[in-house]
Amino acid sequence: MSKQGAVAVIKSAESFEGKQGLSYFTGVSAETAGSTGLCLHRLVVPPGGRAKAHLHAGHESAIYVLGGEVQVYWGPALEHSDVVRAGDFIYIPPGVAHLPVNLSDSEAATALVARTDPNEQESVVMLPDLDVLPHVHPDVAR
Repeated sequence: MSKQGAVAVIKSAESFEGKQGLSYFTGVSAETAGSTGLCLHRLVVPPGGRAKAHLHAGHESAIYVLGGEVQVYWGPALEHSDVVRAGDFIYIPPGVAHLPVNLSDSEAATALVARTDPNEQESVVMLPDLDVLPHVHPDVAR
């Protein structure tokens, strides 16, 4: 990372595993750029992979799918779903439970994720009871 005045340039070579069980590539956040109102990261869902059910307390999320095909489940019992592909946008309101599943066994899915929480993992609330629902179990979700 190099800072020049009020501008921060983040070289996204490093990745970290989020509480949700997926890999994020370091981007704009409070930690990397001193952001006070947003974060932006690149997310990779490996072939056949999925996140753990979670929500972001008090923060909105906006996602742009760069590649791959993902089924996104959302709602109190993850009862809603839609398939998203490259070029699609997703908006997730604060406090809405959600879980993405990569539908491909051979290619990773990637997305840009923006959130109104500058501390990427601070507002993540895990929902382990939703991970075992039959309609989102890894063997059933395909």
